[in-house]
Amino acid sequence: MPSIIVLDSLSPDGIALLDAAASSGITYEVRTGLSGDPLRDALASHDGAICRSGVKINAAALAGNHRLRAIVRAGVGTDNIDKEAATRQGIVVMNTPAGNTVSTAEHAFALILGLSRNIAAADASLRSHKWDRNRFMGVQLAGKTLGIVGLGRIGQTVAKRAAAFDMKILGYDPFLTQERAAELGIELVDTVRGMLPHVDYLTVHTPLTDETRHLVGMAELPLLKRGVRLVNCARGGIYDEAALVEGLKQGIIGGIALDVFEVEPCTESPLFGMPGVLVTPHLGASTEEAQSQVAVEGVGLLIDFLSSGAIRHSVNAAAIDPTQLESVRGFVDLAWRLGLLLAQLDGTAPRSCSIAYRGEVAGRNTRLVTAAFAAGLLESAIEDVNIVNAEMLLRERGIDLVEQSRTDPGAFSSVVAVDIVSGSQVHRAAGTLFGHSMPRLVQLQGHRLEAYLDGILLVFTHQDVPGIIGRVGTIFGQLGVNIAQMTVGRTAPGGDAIGVLNLDATPSAKALAAVMECPGIRSAQVVTLPAAGQLPGWLAGAGSAQRSRPV
Repeated sequence: MPSIIVLDSLSPDGIALLDAAASSGITYEVRTGLSGDPLRDALASHDGAICRSGVKINAAALAGNHRLRAIVRAGVGTDNIDKEAATRQGIVVMNTPAGNTVSTAEHAFALILGLSRNIAAADASLRSHKWDRNRFMGVQLAGKTLGIVGLGRIGQTVAKRAAAFDMKILGYDPFLTQERAAELGIELVDTVRGMLPHVDYLTVHTPLTDETRHLVGMAELPLLKRGVRLVNCARGGIYDEAALVEGLKQGIIGGIALDVFEVEPCTESPLFGMPGVLVTPHLGASTEEAQSQVAVEGVGLLIDFLSSGAIRHSVNAAAIDPTQLESVRGFVDLAWRLGLLLAQLDGTAPRSCSIAYRGEVAGRNTRLVTAAFAAGLLESAIEDVNIVNAEMLLRERGIDLVEQSRTDPGAFSSVVAVDIVSGSQVHRAAGTLFGHSMPRLVQLQGHRLEAYLDGILLVFTHQDVPGIIGRVGTIFGQLGVNIAQMTVGRTAPGGDAIGVLNLDATPSAKALAAVMECPGIRSAQVVTLPAAGQLPGWLAGAGSAQRSRPV
């Protein structure tokens, strides 16, 4: 008889759903506030767990657990769950990405309004028996420009509300199509830094990654439009809090509204004593409606999984049969790497993607391979993307994904070719497997070649004339960058060509500048891929771990 443990307070609607599940043989108990050994013992005594953000399920809490099969986070962020440890032990982690969308967007907009009309400061002043109207002169939103970084569910919901207030909207999201942006009334920009001088308000709705950490920091202060108001209801750390203090002191920033902080809970901050600052204690999803929705959705996910093995909204593991996975594991790795490659070669939002299979691979379960390509393409831009949710996340942003197959062999026994269309350009890469687990790049931008799909790559386009390869090699040699492998592809002698170097270290800005100064070099980009044999977290433990935990 499956049992569930509830680790944080849950909406009564979610508890009612658990009560109803008793008729199907599923039991539950509520134990909140656990940590240390009591938490580890409780998790080891149940088949499923549901939590919010209060409990911290780390590797120690999961150590030695041979029973727990699934953890559901009633909410979006899963930072309080060690997903790597869970994956290693075959424990599926799921979240509820849609339940708090409206509530979080509304809170972001409430902060925008609060900043504009000095509501918190005016309220405090009047409560201290002062009638000081002139001190709290505000600004209207109509006609102002709002910048939105991250245009997933929440970002798009904020945009709709901004449009109702007659605001002009600039947006940045590497995977939102121009067509979808136009439907929402959003003018897309190529970079966040390019947006900063033009916005009166900036709100962020993106995960905290290496790319988004301190998106606005000391270096960005000179770029900001004077008097800009900054809002963050997403993740603490996207704004550098020290830079926010400095921006306020210099008069560059006109107002700051934060619902999230770099370290939480946060009860002390230099921002708290400064004028023009509005803060709330992570209330984005704290509405009765949102808590009801995420609780009901989360309990439903857990009951469905324990009853039938159904996996939805997984953030760490794939809903795949281990036998099917083993038959395509090498191609899943290949497609994931092709997605990572193309995402770095072209940072603009694709309008459509296609993946074509030729040869022996076309007769296998290519659905898993297609999903892996989508996961690689989105990995740097979207939090918790994996083989289960990647295709849905692509289509949610208006990006079509087409799959084609033909079983007749070409130059290799199996080839996976991927195209992305962005603007008026088409970017293509194709790969194959050497042996069962060695991905190789065999075509790039129409040029045939052979390169390793791992580590640090320099991809450069050039005119096919004598001496270019030697000059590039000399530059790297003089600057101490070792070349592990080199390959060149060309269409015809003297025509366009492309080179791929596998490097032992990331080249410096000086090295790249020197390469670009070589006559005949047209472009040069550094691409960073996982090391050979390194698999994504959602794949690394998917085979053996799931095999030992039949549903």
